[in-house]
Amino acid sequence: MSKTPTYWNTAKKYLSKKDKVMSSLIEKYKSPSETILTSRKDVFYSLCKSIIGQQISVAAANSVFLRFKKKCKNKINAKTVNTLSFAQLKTCGLSKQKVKGIQSLSKQILNKTFNPRLISKMSDEEAILYLSELRQIGRWSAEMILLFTYNRSNIWPVQDIGLLRAISKNYKKKYLPPESYVKLLNKKFSPYCSVATWYLWRSIDPEPIQY
Repeated sequence: MSKTPTYWNTAKKYLSKKDKVMSSLIEKYKSPSETILTSRKDVFYSLCKSIIGQQISVAAANSVFLRFKKKCKNKINAKTVNTLSFAQLKTCGLSKQKVKGIQSLSKQILNKTFNPRLISKMSDEEAILYLSELRQIGRWSAEMILLFTYNRSNIWPVQDIGLLRAISKNYKKKYLPPESYVKLLNKKFSPYCSVATWYLWRSIDPEPIQY
């Protein structure tokens, strides 16, 4: 795991000045929460974790991921996954679509039709579009990769149920919060929306998740 992003402390000061709610959340979830947004810098691992976690609870996703990890003999990489059959992957508790997504990802890494190294040179939007070309990876999954693997500073995942619930709770809005209000916060928190997202998540689930 790498260190907390370099922009983290600057972002906390910036957000605290900009917004009272954010200021109180940052104060409430002081260390160790703030030191947890770290990265594996392993995009294949993170994409597999993201595909596995789609549309199931965190607990269910963790259980499936552990079985998947065991099946890979703790070596989650494209070469290992490519040696596993459809049936072997399915026994981890994966749906047909998720197995196809993971198999397709490992093939694309191996034949270099998907090159994660290009992502660091792309803007957030370019990277989201590039990642979204992968099977089973939509905008939300791409945003999670940019936030957790690349530690991009300005990710505001408006499709994320946790983020929307946290906005409703902390800003006393109905659920779902109005789109215009979500956009207003996006503007207010830029260029540190990732940090704002992190603290809003903490307010509904103090246990950080990681992809």
